[in-house]
Amino acid sequence: MKKSYLLFLLLSILSSQLLAQKPRARDLGIPFDGITGPYNAITDVPGVEVGYKTLISGSGELKVGKGPVRTGVTVILPKGKTDANYPAAWFSLNGDGELTGLPYIDDFGTGYGAIGITNTNSVGIVKDAIGEWSYKKFSKGDFVDFSFGLPTVGETWDGVLNDISGFHVKKEHVFEALDKAQDRKIAEGNVGGGTGMALYSFKGGNGTASRVFTIDSIQYTLGVFVQANFGRRDELTVAGVPVGKEIQDLQPIVNRENRKDGSIIAIVGTDAPLLPNQLKLIAKRVTHGIARTGTFSHHGSGEIFLAFSTATPIYNKDKTETWKVLPKWELDPVFEATVQATEEAIINALVAAEDMEGINGNKYFGIPHDRLKVIMKKYNRLDEKK
Repeated sequence: MKKSYLLFLLLSILSSQLLAQKPRARDLGIPFDGITGPYNAITDVPGVEVGYKTLISGSGELKVGKGPVRTGVTVILPKGKTDANYPAAWFSLNGDGELTGLPYIDDFGTGYGAIGITNTNSVGIVKDAIGEWSYKKFSKGDFVDFSFGLPTVGETWDGVLNDISGFHVKKEHVFEALDKAQDRKIAEGNVGGGTGMALYSFKGGNGTASRVFTIDSIQYTLGVFVQANFGRRDELTVAGVPVGKEIQDLQPIVNRENRKDGSIIAIVGTDAPLLPNQLKLIAKRVTHGIARTGTFSHHGSGEIFLAFSTATPIYNKDKTETWKVLPKWELDPVFEATVQATEEAIINALVAAEDMEGINGNKYFGIPHDRLKVIMKKYNRLDEKK
């Protein structure tokens, strides 16, 4: 065995052990409705892979181009490391943000290849890197070559903690995230594109959750992945409990006044067979999930959601497509799963995130687990079996 492979195997084992030790929202006794998949993650949807590259370096005063650096990139591959198409649709709850490739998705009803999420100023480099990676892997060398494609990349703003104008995310970081993407348990909190993000004036970042549901004896899986960077402290609600009003200390240490609200990018994936217009209905339901956590969506919050299905149509020899889809009147379980998984993914991001200090001594605190449990118990919302 090559040394590089042995090292990769060792790191994978260590990473799995660390993930197993880190509590998630359910581990703290926070109650959620619905049945999860084995990982309680978007990777429970068969074929879906997720990869990260996290960039953390430096401390102290901001020196543009040098740091401190608190950022990264996340990639989601709906059909694994392929350039295969998948039905897709999107919805913008509030458009103060970016998600590229949307005109193509609107017109064709499909996406293809990897989806990227990063900081606001790195959308371009991530888009270019996904395109280059795709070209190198999937180009057939034709005179007219579209293997670079129109990559889908979303963003939220991490400039409170990160040297965002230093452009620290590079192509090689995106390549690494793509190459190492896996279909297993996912790290949450201060990782990947979510590294420098804040959530309800606590530290935020990445979170995920899944639901398993049955329609006419057939079991389907739906997963949600969020990069969460939004909300004000007083709004924070956890499983119906006004946690933000109960924890008024541990406020951010930020050397800047009047910071506008941040954003959230949500990616919903399912193996349920759905048409693009039905997937738009799914994307819209993310709105209810984030509302359960307390926000009313501030004017400066970019909230853009993408939904995809891994159940692709059959392309026939006579140049027609055959779609197998659920009728609209059977979609309530899919809607419910979307709302439930979105809510839990956001709270998972909150629970996983840890204290982080960034540029100019700016600091966000992770939500204290012990105090969170005490508050949940006060409102009779703690599952003490956990």
